[in-house]
Amino acid sequence: MGQKKGKNVVIITGASSGIGQEFALRLDSLLYKTDEIWLIARREERLRELAKLMDIPSRIIPMDVTDEQEMRAFAGMLKEEEPKIRMLINCAGFGLMGRVDALSLEEQTAMLRVNCGALTEITWYCLPYMRENSRLIQLASSAAFLPQRKFAVYAATKSYVLSFSMALREELKKKGIWVTAVCPGPVETEFFDIAEKYGSTLAVKKLTMVSAARVVKKALQDSRDKRAVSVCSLPIKAFRLIAKVLPHPWILGVMNLMYGKD
Repeated sequence: MGQKKGKNVVIITGASSGIGQEFALRLDSLLYKTDEIWLIARREERLRELAKLMDIPSRIIPMDVTDEQEMRAFAGMLKEEEPKIRMLINCAGFGLMGRVDALSLEEQTAMLRVNCGALTEITWYCLPYMRENSRLIQLASSAAFLPQRKFAVYAATKSYVLSFSMALREELKKKGIWVTAVCPGPVETEFFDIAEKYGSTLAVKKLTMVSAARVVKKALQDSRDKRAVSVCSLPIKAFRLIAKVLPHPWILGVMNLMYGKD
C-alpha cells in the first residue's frame, strides 16, 4: 500500500548536522498537527541517528540535492503523495575559504549548484504543496550583506539566497506563504571543518560566533512573526547596518587591512 496522501509535513534539507539538525530537534518539541518531518541529506546513517531522537514520525530521505535523478525522484514523491507542506527549511549548503584562483573550479561550481541551484529547485518543487500560513525558511548568511575577500563565491551564493528569498516573499504574500531568509554570522557547527580546508577566517569574525540553537530559536521566532530576514546577535545586526549605510569599497578596504598582505 502507498503512503497516505495529504499529510501535514515539514521538510528540512541539510538535516544531518548543524543548523538543519537543530531545526529538526527544536521543531520536534514545538509542532503539533504535523504528521511527519521529512529529513533530507546525503548521510543516511546520520539521519537515522537523528530520527531516533525525535517523537514526531520522521521520514529519512537520503539524497544528493545536486543529483538530477534523485531530485526528479523527490519531485515524483511529492506528486504521488500530495503532502501539505507546513514548512520548508532549506539548510543544505557549504562554503570554502580561499582565493578564487587557489580553489578548484569544481569546488567553486559545486557551491553554486548546492547553495543556489539545489535550493531553487527544491523550493520550486515544494511550492505547489504549500498553503496559506505555510512557512519557507532559507538559510543565507551574513556573508550575503557584501562581497567577501577569500570567500568570494560563497558570499555571492548567499547574496543570491537573500535576494531570491526577498523577491519570492513578495510573490507569495497574496497566498499567505511567508518567506524568511536567515542570515547568521559564524555558527558553532561542522561548517568550518570544510570551510577552512584551504584557509582560515579572520579571528575577529570568530569572536561573534553563536550556537546553532540560538540561530534556530531566533529564526523560528522571526518566521512566526512573518519577518523577511532573521539576524541573530547584536554584532551581526550592526554589521548588516554598516553594510547598508557605508559604501562597500570602504568596508572592503578595512577588511584588506585586517587581512594584511596575504
